Amino acid sequence: MRHGSADLVPPARRATIKEVAEAAGVSRSTASRALTGNGYVAESVKQRVRQAAADLGYVVDAMARSLKQQSTKSIGVLVSDLRNEFYAHLAAGASRQATRLGYTTMLIDDQGEAEDEVAAAEAFVALRVAGVVATPISAAATSFLLRQRIPVIEVDRRFSDGACDAVVVDNRGSARAITRHLAELGHRRIALLIDEDDWTTGRERREGYLDALGAAGISHDRGLVVPAGWDVEAAKEAARDLLASADRPTAIFAANNVLAEGAWRAATELGLRIPDELSLAAFDDAPWMSMVTPGVTAVAQDAAAMGRAAVQTLFERIADPAAGTRTIVLSATLRIRGSTAAAPVGQERDLPVG
Repeated sequence: MRHGSADLVPPARRATIKEVAEAAGVSRSTASRALTGNGYVAESVKQRVRQAAADLGYVVDAMARSLKQQSTKSIGVLVSDLRNEFYAHLAAGASRQATRLGYTTMLIDDQGEAEDEVAAAEAFVALRVAGVVATPISAAATSFLLRQRIPVIEVDRRFSDGACDAVVVDNRGSARAITRHLAELGHRRIALLIDEDDWTTGRERREGYLDALGAAGISHDRGLVVPAGWDVEAAKEAARDLLASADRPTAIFAANNVLAEGAWRAATELGLRIPDELSLAAFDDAPWMSMVTPGVTAVAQDAAAMGRAAVQTLFERIADPAAGTRTIVLSATLRIRGSTAAAPVGQERDLPVG
């Protein structure tokens, strides 16, 4: 018995634009215009050409078009770590906006490695992308792409201020607001868990933290600003050391969602009750923060909106390469949940007199 059908046998080769034109009874140039949308073609002719292409299984060769036009209708999206929900949501927002604008996306995760970031930039050049949206870890990839005359939008953090457009959140103002919230609850020993302060994100969040301490009359204890690594396990160990000390803080502000998870796990392992013995607040709300009990107070930034704004900005940059560069600053929201409460009795913040 013979199984299957002759219809399932793949064609010996791909159909060509010439065959589509012949099937539709038009010239090759008319068929090309009908399929690419570049140039006028009567609607009835356009439909006839597209039907012929569908019947033949013809797909426009984007790479061949790019050789003529020097770029494709694709954009590169380069993020630091898709395991982190922030970057996943940012990439999803960028992809949706690109589709709305008629672009496809090429997504690369450089996993926070400088060499991989530069390699990704080189790959985007080879693929002739029209532009790149990136969450950079240095200025190297951005500089390389700009030298290749490929527009870049830096997202979340900036390394090339003035050289290209950027889309960021109000890091300093948001960090100031969440630290002020802890100070108003009477906390005097407020620790900051931070991954780094060489990037604009970490640096601005640290500045906002210090702004709030100063405004509340709380002296800055350098020992309470703790570098906590780049993953949950490293953050947990740093938080454990901090919380196991004799003069431990009564509140922790974690500068991102990964650090917050590490701090939560450390407090749990040490048997510290949140918020009775320790208040915990975070920058960058994540789904788990509203699922645990108590929920975690956090700054919520809309990563998908950042991705959409970045692609829209890139689209405008492609349309007007000579326009001045700009930085778009998006606002964030402080979501107060049960993880923050008044400082434990006897450890309240001293109020200024007079």
